[in-house]
Amino acid sequence: MSCLLLGVIRRRGGVGASVGVRSLASIPSLPPAVAEFVKGAVEECKPAGVHVVTGTPEETANILAGMEKEGMVKRLPKYENCWLARTDPKDVARVESKTVIVTKKQRDTIPIPSGGAKSQLGSWMCEADWQKAREERFPGCMAGRTMYVIPFSMGPVGSTLSKYGVQVTDSPYVVASMGIMTRTGTPVLQKLSEGEEFVRCQHSLGRPLPLKAPLVNSWPCNPEKVLISHLPDTRQILSFGSGYGGNSLLGKKCFALRIASRIAKDEGWLAEHMLILGITNPQGVKRYIAAAFPSACGKTNLAMMKPALPGWKVECVGDDIAWMKFDSQGKLRAINPENGFFGVAPGTSIKTNPYAMATIAKNTVFTNVGETSDGGVWWEGLDPPASGVTLTDWHGKTWKSGGSALCAHPNSRFCTPASQCPIIDPQWESEEGVPIDAIVFGGRRPEGVPLVYETFNWRHGVFVGAAMRSESTAAAEHKGKVIMHDPFAMRPFFGYNFGDYLAHWLSMETRKAPTQLPKIFHVNWFRKDPASGAFLWPGFGENARVLEWIFKRCVRDREDEAARKSIVGWVPEDGAIDIKGLSGKVDMGALFDLPKPFWQKETQELRAYFTQQVGADLPPQVEAELKALEDRVRD
Repeated sequence: MSCLLLGVIRRRGGVGASVGVRSLASIPSLPPAVAEFVKGAVEECKPAGVHVVTGTPEETANILAGMEKEGMVKRLPKYENCWLARTDPKDVARVESKTVIVTKKQRDTIPIPSGGAKSQLGSWMCEADWQKAREERFPGCMAGRTMYVIPFSMGPVGSTLSKYGVQVTDSPYVVASMGIMTRTGTPVLQKLSEGEEFVRCQHSLGRPLPLKAPLVNSWPCNPEKVLISHLPDTRQILSFGSGYGGNSLLGKKCFALRIASRIAKDEGWLAEHMLILGITNPQGVKRYIAAAFPSACGKTNLAMMKPALPGWKVECVGDDIAWMKFDSQGKLRAINPENGFFGVAPGTSIKTNPYAMATIAKNTVFTNVGETSDGGVWWEGLDPPASGVTLTDWHGKTWKSGGSALCAHPNSRFCTPASQCPIIDPQWESEEGVPIDAIVFGGRRPEGVPLVYETFNWRHGVFVGAAMRSESTAAAEHKGKVIMHDPFAMRPFFGYNFGDYLAHWLSMETRKAPTQLPKIFHVNWFRKDPASGAFLWPGFGENARVLEWIFKRCVRDREDEAARKSIVGWVPEDGAIDIKGLSGKVDMGALFDLPKPFWQKETQELRAYFTQQVGADLPPQVEAELKALEDRVRD
């Protein structure tokens, strides 16, 4: 236990040990700014005790044992140190409708939509409404529970690209998960004691003890009162009512994207919803690529790809978030600020992602997946369990295949240490970050959008990022298959006005310092045959064939090298994508067909979207790129 634990008390059902609230002020090891933040949270939330997280394995084991005792998690004996949590069915995903940014002026957060439309680019809350909402939720919300204090680092401790945070929470599940997803504990406290700034993160499940109503699945949450709020001006996050990862692990989307994108704007760098991978050709030359995809577009699968092309190697730096900054030589350098993978389980299998399957074999917390009678996990996409092995679904009920109900929730998750990935990049914790040669945008587009194209230049690339659209996913509460605008795959994660965000991206081209801009591409693995509805491209490891073309384009001598100009950008010339050894016939003509009627409709919808959603905040350069595309797609 921690040397910080003074005036130790143990709460009933004991998860670890705690500091008595009265003795909090006397914890000498908490840096003054942290102690002040914690003291304010204690006064507001009124916990029974306070536990400062040190991040040791013994402490984590203690936390998990306490959760097991309370029925919040279940040990999975089939694997080493793996656990299963089942949530309240009302607490299973990010809740975009309850996620807000609080600023003095609405336009600091979102462009003002035209004609009274609702903004799709974020939700703004005025300070007075937020203060009222806070007062309705947080006072006394941790009564009877332990408040955990989690000092954490986004990025390697000590890197100039890293940022620090302190999260207070009454959820032991959050403590266990943050211990995987971030670097926590004593090394971070040491940095904070040196005066490093930190983001203040306050989280409560909103179920003080004694309970007024029984819990569902032993999972405390308060779905009717959920509010995830961000205060970028003061670098604060306050989240209430949800224990689900995207709403409660505040280092993740809340800090690493919403707050960090605003810090990045203020400091001249980029915080993006992007995977980072290293790709090495048979001659041993290596390049790094950052890629933005909305949820359920195969981001994790691409980040951990097993290339189907002989001699090529992919290594993973990160599968979700990239923080990128130009170095003194003008090279864009990226770190993965996270320490783990919080991946969608369904669809992950030996076929689609063998390396993810190897990663999650130990030290992993699974949430809302199915359970096998021999102490393992199961979800849709895995082979059926062995004969005699039965299944329990994510509700805890016996499950048999063939019915309409799913065994695992579509947004069920694994939370697993990145260091366990068999192909983790040797430089994944490099303090200076890895050098980015290409940025790739992509989406799930069943028709019209080619397999791959390169943008004409940086400005056109920013337009292509702004114009991203994709079929919707289960990671948030949207229903059904609709094509949604998802610019830069950041639509739910912008920390400030999207028009200003575009201007920030465009400004990279006019930096005063030396600048080597990465090339920008767009890919679409998901085009379908209109007649059969089948995917035209096999995807997964075969995507290496597309990465090979991107790799070569990064060092081209001429613009038209292995490429031809099209209405959307530079597409591979015939034969430029290596299809030798592809099983089954692939119709490359259909994959690169650019039907003008489709693109005319696309530009109409983009113009309507930009006009309604971005309005006066749309940078003129982006407007000019849209106009140029409209001119190119005319008959």
